Amino acid sequence: MRKFLVVLDDSRECLNAMRFAAMRAARTNGGVEILSIIPPDEFNHWIGVGAVFREEARERIHAHFEVFAKWMRDKQGVDPTLVIREGETVDEILDHIREDSEIGVLVLGAGNDKKGPGPLVTQMSRNSGSLPIPVTVVPGDLSKERLEAIT
Repeated sequence: MRKFLVVLDDSRECLNAMRFAAMRAARTNGGVEILSIIPPDEFNHWIGVGAVFREEARERIHAHFEVFAKWMRDKQGVDPTLVIREGETVDEILDHIREDSEIGVLVLGAGNDKKGPGPLVTQMSRNSGSLPIPVTVVPGDLSKERLEAIT
């Protein structure tokens, strides 16, 4: 089964990327995999603090995932999976794509402010020529109706 990979982060544009991936998966009998990345531990010298930081991050990720997963199941009939990795964001995305041959499309949400599309879209665009899959960039300000029409 072809999977749409979406990166779960705290950005506003993540929402439209999730919606797009779920709608496309529902219409193409695909799946959705949600990838969340915990950045490198800044507290390496304080092992206990680092462990607490990672556990709190995992709890927050699971809570966010459940909100998106419930919507995907209820509205699109898609049951997403969650993968949590630790490391540098772009490196972890690239490694995950290379490790999972079922991933067919990377879906990213683009910010709509004057600063540009956002750091993740910018960084992944630099790597797009070496990716084994296409990247879909979803504008963060698309309405639900427009997303439905596109997917």
